[in-house]
Amino acid sequence: MKKSNVTRLPRLKSRKKRVTLRRPKKSKQEIVIDASLGLVFSSEEEILNYFEAYITFLTKSYQELQDKNEVPLENIGDLEDKVNQSIEDPDEVWMLPELPIELHGKKIPVFSFIRWYDNENYFHVLLTHVDANDEPTFIYYQFFTRDRNIVEHFRRGRMVYDQTLHSLEFAMIDGDALSEGDPLAVGLFNAMLKLRSANDVPFDKFKELGEQCRDITIESADEIWRVQDSSGNILVTFIRDFPDHGIKDLHYIVVTQQDVSSGVYGLLFSFPTNDLNLVERYRHGENLEADDINQESAH
Repeated sequence: MKKSNVTRLPRLKSRKKRVTLRRPKKSKQEIVIDASLGLVFSSEEEILNYFEAYITFLTKSYQELQDKNEVPLENIGDLEDKVNQSIEDPDEVWMLPELPIELHGKKIPVFSFIRWYDNENYFHVLLTHVDANDEPTFIYYQFFTRDRNIVEHFRRGRMVYDQTLHSLEFAMIDGDALSEGDPLAVGLFNAMLKLRSANDVPFDKFKELGEQCRDITIESADEIWRVQDSSGNILVTFIRDFPDHGIKDLHYIVVTQQDVSSGVYGLLFSFPTNDLNLVERYRHGENLEADDINQESAH
């Protein structure tokens, strides 16, 4: 089986636990923004002077995109509270493309924290410095907007955190495209979650059963089904019954994508289930024999 070639998205370590915006460390004589880069200052004025070029550039970038006809946002509430919410629980974090300017001879990455406030119907975007401990320590600029085009401008570069992917970590197993954030794998897996019964195999069993059952299912499937979806993707599903794992009706399902030109199968995702109705939903299309798969993979 061919592993996904999508680069895995690294995640900020700070996103694995709840944190507030880290205030710069202070002593009587210095304020530490990022000791690893020598960003240690004696006053807030000195900090602003040092980062002036970045602050000016990022502020101008937003203002040039701003729709002058956008309805002003009201009832933002306590700004500090909003900052902490957006930093603690963002929907996405991006490391932006390298800015075309330097800070005193240095190219320092800028990170974009993005959160959508559904009840208020707006986005909060914070453009920040992230230190060597993966903590945001300084905000260059922040804004609230309903304009998705503006948000898209700051949703570029390398994604380092995605709330959707974070919620699916229980099912991510090394080598599958789900672990890499592949959109097809994520979409199909989320669709499966909506269909599974409330009494299906608990999420905390997914990785354990995956380690025990995934490779065996691929190598010795009871059933193999191939179907082309509405977008033209050729999906090949491997199904195997596991009667000896202490879970009644346990089946393991592996969903792959066949590359049309090479015939190679890329692993999208896999999961255990004892929901026979869910298993039945994966029995559609062309019923293949294992020998067919072996021959095609050898091409």
